[in-house]
Amino acid sequence: MKDYYEILGVSKDSTQEDIKKAYRKLAIKYHPDKNINNKKVAEEKFKEAAEAYSVLGDKNKREEYDKFGSSNNYYNSSYSASSAEYENINMNIDDIFTNFGDLFNDNFTDFGFRKKKNYKFKKGSNLKINIKVTLEDIKFGNCKTLKIKRMKLAPGIIIKSCVNCNGTGVITNITKTFLGRMQTTIQCNYCKGLGKIMINIPSNATSTGLIKIIEYIKINVPIGINNGDVLKIHKKGNEAPFGGNSGDLIIIFKIIKHKYFKRIGNNLYTNIYISIPEAILGCNKNIKTLNGVIKKIKIPKGIQSGEELYLKGEGLPAYENKNINGNLIIKINLWTPKNINKNQKFFFEKIKGDKNFLPIIK
Repeated sequence: MKDYYEILGVSKDSTQEDIKKAYRKLAIKYHPDKNINNKKVAEEKFKEAAEAYSVLGDKNKREEYDKFGSSNNYYNSSYSASSAEYENINMNIDDIFTNFGDLFNDNFTDFGFRKKKNYKFKKGSNLKINIKVTLEDIKFGNCKTLKIKRMKLAPGIIIKSCVNCNGTGVITNITKTFLGRMQTTIQCNYCKGLGKIMINIPSNATSTGLIKIIEYIKINVPIGINNGDVLKIHKKGNEAPFGGNSGDLIIIFKIIKHKYFKRIGNNLYTNIYISIPEAILGCNKNIKTLNGVIKKIKIPKGIQSGEELYLKGEGLPAYENKNINGNLIIKINLWTPKNINKNQKFFFEKIKGDKNFLPIIK
C-alpha cells in the first residue's frame, strides 16, 4: 500500500504548489542520469515519485485519492480502467518528461537530463581550401580570386510541408497508462524529422536536391598573417537542403618561400656580400626592400662577417596590430676571392703577419 503524500514528503494539507515543488525536487534527486552508480534504485524512486505526482498533482484525482485513502483503493475503486490493465507496466522515463516536462522548463537541462528533441535543419558542410600567398601578399593585403566548387540547391526544386506530420517533423502518440494519458513523440519517417519534403528534384542532383557548381570569390589576404593561419568566410561552404544554413568556407594560408627574404616573426632577413677591401674600409650599399624601394645602407669600416644591420620598419606588419612593423635585418657576408694575381698575392703575403690583420677573439 503506497502513501503518495509520504512518497513526495508532503502533508495532506499541502498546496498544489508545494506538491509540485516536492516532485520536482525528487525528480532531480533521483533522475537516473544523475545516479550512474545506483541507476536501478534511482529509476524506481523516480518512477514512484512520478506516479505519486500524477495523482496528487491533479486536483480531481487528489480528491478521489483522499477519499479512498490509498493507492490500491484509489485504482480499484475510482480509476477508469481495471487494475489488471496496469499490471507489469514498464514506465518510460522519456514519456514521464514528455508528460510533466512543463514543470522543469529549460533549466532542467542544467542537470544533464533529457529534453524533448528539437528538430532543426542541418547546417551545410564546411569547405576547406589551401591557398598559396607571398610575403608581398602578406605585407600589402593583396586581393586573391579563388575558384570554389560547392554544393548548391538545384534550381526548380519546390519545398513543401510534410503532409504526414503536418510540417512538425514529429508524430505524436497518446496512450493510456496508470498515470493517465501519456504522450510520446517520435521522428516522422516520411520527412526524416525535417517537416518538409522536396519535389521536382532534377536527375543531376543528389537525393537532397544539391548540385555541384563553380564559384569565384575574391578575398583580401589578411595583413600580417602567419603560415597555417585560417580565414573563415561564413555561409560560403556547401548549402544545406530545405533552407538550412550554409556551411562556411575555411581558407588555410600557405606562405611561398621567397627568393631573397626569410621571415621570422614580423622581421625579414636577407644577405649581402661585401669584399675584403669594403669590409676594411667601409662602404655604402643599395638594398631592395620587400615593397621594391631601394634603400641605401652604410657599411661601417672593420665590419665582421656575420654581423647584422637593421632597416627599421621594413619588415612585416603585425597581425594583431597593423601599425606595428617588423624590421629588415641584413646579414653581412664577407666574400673571399679564389683567384688573385701576383701583385695581389705579394700584397697579402706582405701584410699577413701584421698585427692589424690578426683575428681578435673577444
